Amino acid sequence: MDAKSIDKSRLPSRHVTEGPERAPHRSYLYAMGLSKGEIHQPLIGVASCWNEAAPCNISLMRQAQVVKKGVAAANGTPREFCTITVTDGIAMGHEGMKASLVSREVIADSVELTMRGHAYDALVGLAGCDKSLPGMMMAMVRLNVPSVFIYGGSILPGRYKGRDVVVQDLFEAVGLHSVGKMSDEELDELEQVACPSAGSCGGQYTANTMATVAEAIGLALPYACGAPAPYEIRDRFCYASGEIVMELLARNIRPRDIVTRKALENAATVVAASGGSTNGALHLPAIAHEAGIDFDLFDVAEIFRKTPYIADLKPGGRYVAKDMFEAGGIPLLMKTLLDHGFLHGDCLTVTGRTIAENMANVRWNADQDVVRPANAPITPTGGVVGLAGNLAPDGAIVKVAGMKNLRFSGPARCFDTEEACFEAVSKRSYREGEVLVIRYEGPRGGPGMREMLATTAALYGQGMGDKVALITDGRFSGATRGFCIGHVGPEAAVGGPIALVEDGDVITIDAVAGEISVNVSDEEFARRREGWAPRGSSYGSGAIWKYAQQVGTARKGAVTHPGGAAEKHCYADI
Repeated sequence: MDAKSIDKSRLPSRHVTEGPERAPHRSYLYAMGLSKGEIHQPLIGVASCWNEAAPCNISLMRQAQVVKKGVAAANGTPREFCTITVTDGIAMGHEGMKASLVSREVIADSVELTMRGHAYDALVGLAGCDKSLPGMMMAMVRLNVPSVFIYGGSILPGRYKGRDVVVQDLFEAVGLHSVGKMSDEELDELEQVACPSAGSCGGQYTANTMATVAEAIGLALPYACGAPAPYEIRDRFCYASGEIVMELLARNIRPRDIVTRKALENAATVVAASGGSTNGALHLPAIAHEAGIDFDLFDVAEIFRKTPYIADLKPGGRYVAKDMFEAGGIPLLMKTLLDHGFLHGDCLTVTGRTIAENMANVRWNADQDVVRPANAPITPTGGVVGLAGNLAPDGAIVKVAGMKNLRFSGPARCFDTEEACFEAVSKRSYREGEVLVIRYEGPRGGPGMREMLATTAALYGQGMGDKVALITDGRFSGATRGFCIGHVGPEAAVGGPIALVEDGDVITIDAVAGEISVNVSDEEFARRREGWAPRGSSYGSGAIWKYAQQVGTARKGAVTHPGGAAEKHCYADI
């Protein structure tokens, strides 16, 4: 279909632009320089998470201008707007991290409200940093107007003493510095060269993991999410995304036609195959929730369990996102998974074609070692593993990519905040063989389910990354490595077993069997629960307080509203 043939009488923007009673509304559009023809074309929201907080987002506004050219060339009228982003690299290790996961909900909500308030007909969304990617995709599925997702692209690696470095090296350098293995001068030099360009963190951390998800789930054009932020080829993807959203509008192809249960399974597959972030197990249930699909942590973990780990990417491997793009991009990863039966090839995508059709002309690149063939993996099961047991009846998650030892048992050392644990790590007042427990950092208890990269990276820098384990009802960064278990549920704030663990209890983690347990009987847990009381929060008002009142369990994505299953009407059909 030609975009010119779109019947505007069925689109949301008719409520703003059509009929004599909308003359006041049209006057606002004329005031911004639009012509009569532009006003009566479909209005396309171009949402960007641009800000000056971090390199992840700094190129998004420039890329949005190219998207707008693509929309206009296809006879649509682009209307640009921005939403917030909280950047984890800067929020990490202090109270600011409590705002990170909350921002995912604010991004989805603010995009929804902007689209609703101005009656836009379709959406192109650009995102850079960790939570902005799922937040933007959640908004697309919630609104269910024709939508295309664009990732702003990864950062280029820095160079330090003849090797590639990323921000992960800096967090670990803090640990090296704390034990005298790095001088002030070396740390100063490293911090000045580690992040040399615009773009999101370069390893297979949360941003690149969710960018890989965007292509696999079908909301982004093939190859579009792999190109680094500074590469000029991004303009071609942005322009094409602007054009293709008009084709989707003409054909009435919507996000919920694309984001099906099979597509979610494809998304979980690429997370595991790429050794991606544990946060994928939080964001995929949240995206599913917007479509009214029940797809929780255990569903994600089952896909992880049977997926081979094939992409040799940081933090567990050798390469960064730029290397995978130059080796063949995300389609190279998807092609070998499809060829060996790990992906559903019949899932629809924003190209209007299926995954299998998109992959038909992708050829395997034998002259690279970033991605292995799916029948010759690094390990036969995924780089991320789900756990369950008497310490985590609602599940937990661990990233095993690059790890040699997949079992650990030791006495618990309990901390009720991340700061308390980080102080112990900084002072080295812990012992080899211990399991460090950080609790009351879950979605409700944090509030905000903070990431613990500063603590885990310091442990690794001290040479203790594989000599202690760390578990939490909070989260870990995609850059975390070592025996670190997150998303333990139920969380401590609601009286989950993690709240009842005492120093010295022996905790056993088996990432092969998918188990996490503590040597405490049901009777002893019941006795301890009688003496337990909920803790008060230091947040008595504001956005973080509001989040704590609404948020659900990590198992189901830490979402804050009933989702698609409870929907009374769909915005796209107003």
